[in-house]
Amino acid sequence: MRRDSKSHRETRRRLSRSALPLATEETQEFEQAPLRSACTSFAPRFKQLKMRDGMRQMMMLLAAMLFVSCSSEENEVMAQTRQEKLYITIDGMTKTATMVDNAATQELVTMLQQAPVTVTLNSSGGFEIWGALGFSLTTSNEQVNAQPGDIVLYNGSNICMFYGTNSWSYTRLGHIDGLSESELRTFLKAGESNISVMLSLNNTTGISQVRAGESQSKSYTLQGTIAQAGHKGIVIQNGKKIVR
Repeated sequence: MRRDSKSHRETRRRLSRSALPLATEETQEFEQAPLRSACTSFAPRFKQLKMRDGMRQMMMLLAAMLFVSCSSEENEVMAQTRQEKLYITIDGMTKTATMVDNAATQELVTMLQQAPVTVTLNSSGGFEIWGALGFSLTTSNEQVNAQPGDIVLYNGSNICMFYGTNSWSYTRLGHIDGLSESELRTFLKAGESNISVMLSLNNTTGISQVRAGESQSKSYTLQGTIAQAGHKGIVIQNGKKIVR
């Protein structure tokens, strides 16, 4: 009886040992099951998050493009010019300038619609002629890299016309049309002082160019032809209207 009991116990021990690996494998499978389930359920959410991130990036790109577009449109509006031409007459020669459209030029046009304005300008710094307008205009100052031909307002009551370059805080008024830097220096009388400059909205002299060798003291009709001796009426002499 004792041997049988001992043999029986040995048999049960062997059976329990052989069952351990199976129990361990089943336990591992059981423990891993929730992890697999979690990974499976998280996959769709991960895809959704990835899609949302892509949509967010797309929206940010569209917003940036819209901002750039609005900025470009704003710059185009700021760069608009006026239909009226500004006529600049110096020593009997008249050139046109294209004006920008801002409060200062609107006020200047209103004044010139009443009568031309004559100012006395002086060369300064080797790049401009400038002087007092005799009245003030509304400023919209900005840092301007002025180029040859640019016309600006300085300190609200001074006009500057450039035959060189300069960087300062100005209000833009316009740009003289179609002249090279050397032609601008000649037209604006670079280096001279007490330069009489007439501003108007039309060619009051009717003369855009005086040929070399012609006397500046000659008189011209309002149509731009030379006034013959005995001509009666209004004539232009040295950039000024004279009644004969």
